[in-house]
Amino acid sequence: MMASDGKLRDPSLEAQWQRVRGRLRDELGDSAYHNWLKPLTLNGLENGEVRLGAPSRFLRDWVLSRYADRIRSLWSAENPKVLSVGLRVAAPSGVPDESGPVASAVPSPPVPEGTPPRTVLARGPEEDDGAHSSPLNQRFRFGTFVIGKPNEFAYAAARRVAESNEVPFNPLYLYGGVGLGKTHLMHAIAWHIRERDPSRRVLYLSAERFMYQFVRAVRFKDTMAFKEQFRSADVLMIDDVQFICGKDSTQEEFFHTFNALVDHNRQVVISGDRSPSDLDQMEERLRSRLGWGLVADIHATTYELRLGILQSKAELTGTPNLPKDVIEFLAHKITSNVRELEMAFNRVTAHATLVGRAITLEMTQEVLRDVLRASDRRITIEEIQRRVAEHYNMKLSEMSSERRARAVARPRQVAMYLAKQLTTRSLPEIGRKFGGRDHTTVMHAVRVIEELRQTDPGIGEDIELLRRLLEA
Repeated sequence: MMASDGKLRDPSLEAQWQRVRGRLRDELGDSAYHNWLKPLTLNGLENGEVRLGAPSRFLRDWVLSRYADRIRSLWSAENPKVLSVGLRVAAPSGVPDESGPVASAVPSPPVPEGTPPRTVLARGPEEDDGAHSSPLNQRFRFGTFVIGKPNEFAYAAARRVAESNEVPFNPLYLYGGVGLGKTHLMHAIAWHIRERDPSRRVLYLSAERFMYQFVRAVRFKDTMAFKEQFRSADVLMIDDVQFICGKDSTQEEFFHTFNALVDHNRQVVISGDRSPSDLDQMEERLRSRLGWGLVADIHATTYELRLGILQSKAELTGTPNLPKDVIEFLAHKITSNVRELEMAFNRVTAHATLVGRAITLEMTQEVLRDVLRASDRRITIEEIQRRVAEHYNMKLSEMSSERRARAVARPRQVAMYLAKQLTTRSLPEIGRKFGGRDHTTVMHAVRVIEELRQTDPGIGEDIELLRRLLEA
């Protein structure tokens, strides 16, 4: 068999290399193996040193610092003649660059007899504390993302990026408020790409960590390795880009990294809490580039979406028989974001499990008393009445009047409905705020609006708009 340098290669050495590679793949996993070890080439054995070729200096240094000792150990077990492993940077043709430096892994000094063995855990680059990429949440997959009108466009865009062999739009910029699903979609894209094509290098991290790594590189005069690490990625994903607003040096480096990746047709995915044009203290040229590709926003959740999220979570956590009135209550009351909604769900189910109580509406209200009280402090019945009156262009006093004209009665019913959904006030208390009306009047108003939401899109849109205004 011919080696890449034209010399005859020992077939038994090639077989040893295949067995060593197989062991490494089993130990490190497919992702680490494909990213860092598969590109290595075998160039021969000379004077007890196995010579391997790496396609770049960066990959050579990475393998040397993290995997070379293990490669040498596995190969020594295969062939006692192997004393060290040398890594050279290969020229574009695949032939080792004999003029370039060689890095080697040599055996460790003998360990005295009786010394306890030291266990080394092999971890992939995305799991390494010293690596640039942050770990991914196993739960954040496309299959666990609940789709609704507020997020369907962002979901479709994320799915397109994850499944495409080409770069469909660069960058993909996702934005929305806290806890609405941006990070979930970012993780889902990364998981899907890694599983679909393990050879692609995906770097996911927060903008804060990007800044930290850049500052560290400057401090230790290692900026070239930093640049090569990020600019050699096939997919770069930066979460919460608003963090680097006002940080000029980090913005400068990110600007050049962004340009380098786009110029080489590498995918960039960014998330932020605002649209690119609204990022204050962000350089104009960077704001412009962030809006180059596709900008997809994630709106505040609707009642239907929150209901779907709770039902999905109930199935995933093994509590499919959660009472319907409890799910509906949570979907109505916890409206700020998905994160708080899941927190409330977890708190209720954990309390039921630990204390051994059945989940009921009364128990839910008791367990979440502080959360609901905080929500009630934010939104009052008076504020609801004022907002509804402004929206329907009517006098505030008419909320408590005896007038029954449709132009007054319908907005009053909307206000009663919102008071029931957004506060913890009882039906009699709500009735008293509307001119001393009976609690049955409030019940009737809530039932009418719930029915109209299913049949009249206009009422549904009014309710959601008013809800967002009140929760803002």
